[in-house]
Amino acid sequence: MAATAASGLQLASARPCIASSRRVFKAGAATLDANSKAVSWTKLASARNLSQSLVPFWRNFASSSVKFNKVVTKAMSESSETKPVSGLPIDLKGKRAFIAGVADDNGYGWAIAKSLAAAGAEILVGTWVPALNIFETSLRRGKFDESRVLPDGSLMEITKVYPLDAVFDNPDDVPEDIKSNKRYAGSSNWTVKEVAESVKHDFGSIDILVHSLANGPEVSKPLLETSRNGYLAALSASSYSYVSLLKHFLPLMNPGMSFSIAAGGSSLSLTYIASERIIPGYGGGMSSAKAALESDTRVLAFEAGRKHKIRVNTISAGPLRSRAAKAIGFIDTMIEYSIANAPLQKELSADEVGNAAAFLASPLASAITGAIIYVDNGLNAMGVGVDSPIFKDLNIPGDKH
Repeated sequence: MAATAASGLQLASARPCIASSRRVFKAGAATLDANSKAVSWTKLASARNLSQSLVPFWRNFASSSVKFNKVVTKAMSESSETKPVSGLPIDLKGKRAFIAGVADDNGYGWAIAKSLAAAGAEILVGTWVPALNIFETSLRRGKFDESRVLPDGSLMEITKVYPLDAVFDNPDDVPEDIKSNKRYAGSSNWTVKEVAESVKHDFGSIDILVHSLANGPEVSKPLLETSRNGYLAALSASSYSYVSLLKHFLPLMNPGMSFSIAAGGSSLSLTYIASERIIPGYGGGMSSAKAALESDTRVLAFEAGRKHKIRVNTISAGPLRSRAAKAIGFIDTMIEYSIANAPLQKELSADEVGNAAAFLASPLASAITGAIIYVDNGLNAMGVGVDSPIFKDLNIPGDKH
């Protein structure tokens, strides 16, 4: 019943959901200390009369050779909270995030949760119901402790884990074979509507909503060989699930403040370059689902922005060697291709995607919505694969790998 999952190529398990655990996993929470001052604006009669001023930001770069090390979100420890803060720190203290689609400790969902936690946000997560027991057990036994370490040395705290199957909007949508499935036994209130109601009951509101869910039961099949049911299943689990999540969680989200650098509520999802380019092997309607997700991002940005002042963005992430992605079978090939052909010749880190998510959720991105943000070492900008023998005489600079 479960389909191949691949978060590294934006593919998740058969029925994407969010794990539930009544336990509270505690450790010191990392925070950032910064004073965010609201910027007041005079009422503008017309956008055409808006005068813009550029304030240059001067940065000094060392002349030494560049090394691409693992990028981390720097949070301030409690002992340094009294020290002056320089630059533009990402400060999410007092914010609460719900990340849908965390089932292990090496996917993009986990990395996003860590970056948000490092910036001071409270973390609520979920895992697909059949993966719930394994995820909770691993947390409880400390198997994820090494992965939970934040930049200041504390461990990421997961306040609560909820079960969620985002394929189903409410209990009436759940077929009998799922209700009676032993992998769902012992879990309740896991449809999108029920999870939103549970979060509202437990916490009242959230500020950040993250959709890290995808599934294509026929992903290994070429599009021409994909069945109607397989195609629609991919769109349901990978695209409409985001529409449903935002629909049900929007009433719980604290709205942004108009004309303020503290503009708040933010929602984001994860997409993949297959939405706009041909990626052989990424089949089963998954490329179509990602294209739909990106289109929906723009429409949802308008609707959620006008109604609730919520920003909606998506991150187009490069390939990641996650446990889920390995199941597809060609993730190593995609990573090697990216290293050989992207402008930045290095393997993408999950933390780099997590940090981009933290930025998009922060006041620093208060005017960004409806955007596709590429975090893929620049591979999306390439028109050809420069590792082809046809370019061997062009003397294209590159690292041997």
